[in-house]
Amino acid sequence: MNYFKQIMLFAKPYKKYAVLNIVCNILYAIFSTLSFLALIPVIDILFDKAKRVNELPVWDGWSGVKDYLFNSFYYYVSQQVAENELSALVLVCGIVVLLFFLKNIFGYLATFFITFLRNGVMRDVRDAIYDKLLELPVAYFSEKRKGDTISRITADVNEVERSFLSILEMVVREPLTIIFTILMMLVLSPKLTLFVFVFLPISGIIISRIGKSLKKQSNQAQEENGTFLSIVEETLSSLKIIKGFNGENQFRSKFRGSTTRLNSILNSLINRQNLASPTSEFLGIFVIVVILWFGGQMVLVEGSLEASQFIAFLGLSYQILTPAKQISKASYSVKKGNAAAERILSVLNTETTIKNAPDAITAQEFHDAVHIENVSFKYEDENVLTNFSAVVPKGKTVALVGQSGSGKSTIANLVTRFYDVNEGAIKLDGINIKQLTKASLRAQMGLVTQDSILFNDTVRNNILLGKPDASDDEVIAALKVANAWEFVNELPLKLDTNIGDSGNKLSGGQKQRLSIARAVLKNPPIMILDEATSALDTESERLVQKALENMMMNRTSIVIAHRLSTIQNADQIIVMQKGKIVEQGKHQELLALNGTYKKLVEMQSFE
Repeated sequence: MNYFKQIMLFAKPYKKYAVLNIVCNILYAIFSTLSFLALIPVIDILFDKAKRVNELPVWDGWSGVKDYLFNSFYYYVSQQVAENELSALVLVCGIVVLLFFLKNIFGYLATFFITFLRNGVMRDVRDAIYDKLLELPVAYFSEKRKGDTISRITADVNEVERSFLSILEMVVREPLTIIFTILMMLVLSPKLTLFVFVFLPISGIIISRIGKSLKKQSNQAQEENGTFLSIVEETLSSLKIIKGFNGENQFRSKFRGSTTRLNSILNSLINRQNLASPTSEFLGIFVIVVILWFGGQMVLVEGSLEASQFIAFLGLSYQILTPAKQISKASYSVKKGNAAAERILSVLNTETTIKNAPDAITAQEFHDAVHIENVSFKYEDENVLTNFSAVVPKGKTVALVGQSGSGKSTIANLVTRFYDVNEGAIKLDGINIKQLTKASLRAQMGLVTQDSILFNDTVRNNILLGKPDASDDEVIAALKVANAWEFVNELPLKLDTNIGDSGNKLSGGQKQRLSIARAVLKNPPIMILDEATSALDTESERLVQKALENMMMNRTSIVIAHRLSTIQNADQIIVMQKGKIVEQGKHQELLALNGTYKKLVEMQSFE
């Protein structure tokens, strides 16, 4: 129930709907009970003349309130019968219909108000998860399947809505209906009511036994749901590779294995859940039959209970069955919802390791340099960087080169605080970046990565990401700097052309130039280029390289380079190997050293 309480914290803004729901449910329970009690005078007065009351009852204090209310109603109906039996029948039937109408109208209003709470909570939970996903560090997602994360914000939230929030509709209504009904049953016959309650605990024990494994099975179902969503996500993002390597059967087998496991888990889970309803109904009918036997004796043999009261008692007893059945189903739902809520809350309660310091300040205009001082870093156990130091002065270009795995891209991840250093410090104008707010730090930087990360949106909206209020003229100017306006101008809708999922309607070079245009429009003082041309053909590389040169002019740049031809004009080249600096200097100086850099250049000259 702890998970239920945490989810219910999201209901606080919707308290007014909860109050209206409770009021309507109280009225529903009252009219639901009265609708059966109204049958007693119909049976007594209309069909048994001896039951008619011809004298107005006198108030005799609260001790006789039951008799006073019953006799007052009997007297009023008896007067109507005396005048016209048919009109009296219509009156009594009208009262019964009115009571049932009021019961149902308040039942509808209760669900009407709770709908706003349910949907509001679901929206807020989804918003909270999405906010958390944006807040969590990049490292968190390197360990998670995308499909599992998608499953938590979709399937798990839907399960919480179906289970936890569905019981909000009955958390007041069904218990109150049962309480009012039992009170009326006690008024009619305490002896028969106590007899009924001998059997109810037995029913409850049997029903509770059925649902013990529901939470475990539900958790397995949610995890498997995340697995098959991950397979779908991988399939869609890697379709060319799968088809190119004739891997359809492998992925088909993997997907069907997941759906088969999910099918087996769901069959067991749903069959066990479905057992609750017939079991509770059968046990309820069994109790009704026992009441018929015991109550029949009270009417026919003992004469201690009126026939009309016994019929109303039976109606009230049966009325308990529906809410009791709903409550038993709700207990099953809570067990299923508990598993889903646990998965949701595991995301929401995840501690964000990279966060603003309590006294973090806003980074001001960049003036001096970026200092990387004795930085060591490891993703897991082995150091990726060891005592790495470098200075990137304002207006200068510093290039990082080396073989794959030498730690070049890690520098970009640390400077932008996607990860935090284990040892040492990175400073911006002498201030440790941990003392700066993340937003103001990243506002100082533009990022162009090896993989052109674009969104399924228009050219304009992709470019505007870093500066949402920019005009079309500014967007076009940025595209021109990035050598991209020429091809954008030829697109069917120009800036309003949708570029498809991940920009798949464009070539690799076109996508990369849009990425550069996005960084140009943001116009940050520091530019980080992480192997921005490594995935391009020669022609595209030439266009992109020209765009990069335009962008880096008079700008502080950290360039992580795979193709060394692109960084020959850098102010400083740092050669890395296994997380350490082995050489540094300008292009010609490094060639003269006849060391690691020269070997890298010679290797690429043969490519």
